[in-house]
Amino acid sequence: MIKVGLSTISVFPKGVEDGFRLAHEAGYDGVEVMVTTDAKTRSPERLLELSERYQQPIMAIHAPVVLLTTFVWGRDPFVKLDRSAELAVAVGAPAVVVHPPFRWQGKYARTFVDAVRQTEQKHGIEVAVENMFPWAMGGTDRQAYLPGIDPSEMDVDHATLDFSHCALAKRDSMQLALDLGPRLRHLHLTDGVAADEDKVFDEHLVPGHGNEPVAEVLQMLAAQEWTGQVVAEIKTRQARSERDRLRLLVETLEFAREHLGQSAPAETEPAPEQR
Repeated sequence: MIKVGLSTISVFPKGVEDGFRLAHEAGYDGVEVMVTTDAKTRSPERLLELSERYQQPIMAIHAPVVLLTTFVWGRDPFVKLDRSAELAVAVGAPAVVVHPPFRWQGKYARTFVDAVRQTEQKHGIEVAVENMFPWAMGGTDRQAYLPGIDPSEMDVDHATLDFSHCALAKRDSMQLALDLGPRLRHLHLTDGVAADEDKVFDEHLVPGHGNEPVAEVLQMLAAQEWTGQVVAEIKTRQARSERDRLRLLVETLEFAREHLGQSAPAETEPAPEQR
């Protein structure tokens, strides 16, 4: 059965423990931990404690996003990638999700594909490169990323498909899934609406609330008996209450279960009280 996890960034501005707790309460199969400035997201001991307490296996580590975590693990992007892989191994996660570099990141950008492959070989995990979107001004793509925004055009073995990023890039997400073929190993379950010119707004909607063929891609993967991971990555910061946030997470999970052809699991026990 295809596992459906929850990215801890989905509960922002709440913290990583809330991500584990709400994943448990909603009935997810596990979590993807986004590495942030919160030290708990970088501590294997703390993450394993949360995983055990809330009965949520750690499915993946999302490497730090450079613009939001400039000083996490220092300034060297090679070190950030390596430390992300070390953390994944330490917590038993089989995958690391990473964004392609910005062009201004020098040697890291020029040798990114080699760095990804060397990291996989060194640590024995999958490093799944995520599709991104253009940064445009005046209708012109400023080519912010190197080697690019589309992992299907890179010489990498594993990739992540993000539906919201497809919408912003005006990239057909079904076609991207097909172009990636067996290299598609990770799916960020979300949605988006094709952006207007000169707007960079990464929506990360609840699936079914945008115009991406999310249901069709899930159905295709289920029919293929795909062995990758689906991880919900939605924005819930506008939720007016804890109950509203949980409702959004449950709706996302139910969407995934329906279109993957999975029956809902038995109701989970209440999450343990936070300490």
